[in-house]
Amino acid sequence: MSLLHSISKRRVNLFGFIICASLIGAALYLQEAGHEPCPLCILQRVAFISMGIIFLIAALHNPAGRICGRIYGVLIAIAGTVGAIIAGRHVWLQHLPPDQVPECGPGLEYMMEVFPLTEAMQMVFKGSGECAKVSWTFLGLSIPGWAFVLFVTLAVVGLLRNWAYRERSNAYSIL
Repeated sequence: MSLLHSISKRRVNLFGFIICASLIGAALYLQEAGHEPCPLCILQRVAFISMGIIFLIAALHNPAGRICGRIYGVLIAIAGTVGAIIAGRHVWLQHLPPDQVPECGPGLEYMMEVFPLTEAMQMVFKGSGECAKVSWTFLGLSIPGWAFVLFVTLAVVGLLRNWAYRERSNAYSIL
């Protein structure tokens, strides 16, 4: 039995929620410390919040059946994939040569108020000069690089653990 399958679904989902909540807390701390988020950073936060909510609901529900567990796994994987795509685009913008970086544009709030949703999203995904700025690195990866790694890891773990049917039986444990 693998390590992942030796831990209950509820614990894995609860741990996934705690990771997502911690990441949002860290992002808010960085924002308070002066690192203003760009539009792609904000969308990555939305993806982490979405994943966290799905992990929390899956932990609270703790479905015994195969179908519900698989639905949670797929929803977690979808949220993680969307987040990974956004983070990947952000990393790509950060690695563009300086002469190819798009000019800075309006903020996300302004774009959502003034433009139709589809046009605003197109503008966000084009990126801007502020999205290409690297303000922090750890072990050679920027914040969007780490976000990409975490999106992929959480999506894979959430999908694999919730997809599995067999659950270890421990009638005395609530976690």
